[in-house]
Amino acid sequence: MMEGRALLAADIRVINVGLESFALDLTERGVPVVHVDWVPPAGGDPRRAALLADLDDDGPNGNSG
Repeated sequence: MMEGRALLAADIRVINVGLESFALDLTERGVPVVHVDWVPPAGGDPRRAALLADLDDDGPNGNSG
């Protein structure tokens, strides 16, 4: 693991998850960025996400069967 001083002296490299505008801003500033286009399951709706999780658990590899 890097020591604090070595970490701060190293070049910045970013993995950006979700908000593309953050990645674009860093790219404009010359920072190497890998952008991952991610959104929460069910659009972030907790009730729908719970329903999807229940469906996933009922499959052949799920915990319910």
